[in-house]
Amino acid sequence: MSNRSATLASQRLYYSPVKVADIGDLFVFLGDAAAMRFTHCDQSLEDCQTRVLAFEARRNQDGFAPWVVRHRETDRIIGWGGLYIDPFDPDWGPEIGYFLHPDHHGRGFGRELAQTAIAFARARTSCRMLGAFAHPDNYPSAKLLSRLGFVQIGFVASMNRNRFRLMIDRA
Repeated sequence: MSNRSATLASQRLYYSPVKVADIGDLFVFLGDAAAMRFTHCDQSLEDCQTRVLAFEARRNQDGFAPWVVRHRETDRIIGWGGLYIDPFDPDWGPEIGYFLHPDHHGRGFGRELAQTAIAFARARTSCRMLGAFAHPDNYPSAKLLSRLGFVQIGFVASMNRNRFRLMIDRA
């Protein structure tokens, strides 16, 4: 299967910029309180659209923003994430994040997405450091970040999140 609008591809996934037509499929999981229990959960389709499009609006400024993530075999949207600067809290700098439909948790898609984002940061940006956050109870996310080379550098009480950092090797 081929996705002509894809910007990037990895072994099992396609990545592309967000389109308004994608918002409904994204809201299925970005608005699911159980699926998003460790992170922000959009309360309505309108909230989801406002937030996701605010991130997308940074693509021209920063050269990157979260991607819509599609499964290569089905072309269905299974996630949203990648490299971004949070438009609502830009002082944290470049971050990676991965938000997946719960049907696709635990299958390595978060790792594949994060690895693609890190490779993108190395090859196509001047980023020297990437940040990430994980809720203290989100053990799978913390474990993934550690396996990717991120180091926990603190805890942000106001966010109830552990803060992680990865230094970008330019060798």
